[in-house]
Amino acid sequence: MKQYDIIVIGGGPAGYGAALYAARGGWSVLVIEKMSVGGQMTLTHTIDNYPGFDQGIDGWELGERMQKNAHRFGAETLYATVLSAQLAGEDKQIVTDGEILHAKAVILATGAEPRLLGLPNEQTWSGRGVHYCAHCDGRFYQNKTVAVVGGGNSAVTDALYLSHLASKVYLIHRRDALRADRVYQQRLDQQQNLEILWNTTVEELLAEEQLTGVRLQSTLDGTSSVLSCDGLFVSIGRKPITEFLDSQLALNEQGYIIADESTRTSLDGVFAAGDVRTKDLRQVVTAVADGAVAAHQAGEYLTR
Repeated sequence: MKQYDIIVIGGGPAGYGAALYAARGGWSVLVIEKMSVGGQMTLTHTIDNYPGFDQGIDGWELGERMQKNAHRFGAETLYATVLSAQLAGEDKQIVTDGEILHAKAVILATGAEPRLLGLPNEQTWSGRGVHYCAHCDGRFYQNKTVAVVGGGNSAVTDALYLSHLASKVYLIHRRDALRADRVYQQRLDQQQNLEILWNTTVEELLAEEQLTGVRLQSTLDGTSSVLSCDGLFVSIGRKPITEFLDSQLALNEQGYIIADESTRTSLDGVFAAGDVRTKDLRQVVTAVADGAVAAHQAGEYLTR
């Protein structure tokens, strides 16, 4: 039976932030990651808002550095898919596609994935004109034409942010009214380089070596048109990765794990860090901070 003091599920900045602090504190730590180190960071070619890298750093490289740092203090990594977890009680069991692992405490750092448009080749052009984080990748479209898909607060704030960088911003919304708060809508009217395309959906991505535009369709009469743009930012929501928890923890209406700045969840010995928990700002720097707090709280739990 393989048992650890702390098992961290998720190998992004929150997961390896937690692993670093927990391993450095003397606890045996295992990080379980299903795909590759870095999580959503790997979708960003240059992260330039993480302190300490004055020229920015590639998301993939930053993830690898975080892993090496945690490994230096004894943390281990297992590449596997978590199928289910039994989190109640003192012996917490994590079932992967290869084995059953045991831990005294668990830190959930599974993150949240952007909701996709569901178009053919969408993932092919991800990072090559198609993006899911305006604050991460907007800087690449200085004085260019971009489009944002969505109608909620996130989409509107993305469009407003991009309007200060790009020469032209189109906000594509499938309805005739935005879901965003009125205060944001008022700011839209003040941006002369921002245009809203009502009752419109994106039906096709047009690209060669890079995105060149999108084919649009009217939700009113079905007519089709082509919009030339250099970048497309999809902002139709995010989906927290919590399915494997099987309703063991308290979640909010959007499916995020309810946990405050202490990262404690509704179950003793279980902590949530990074994008998977309820929080206002989801960035690399806040995820790492969550990881450190979760490791501290897990250590306090184990000591008690």
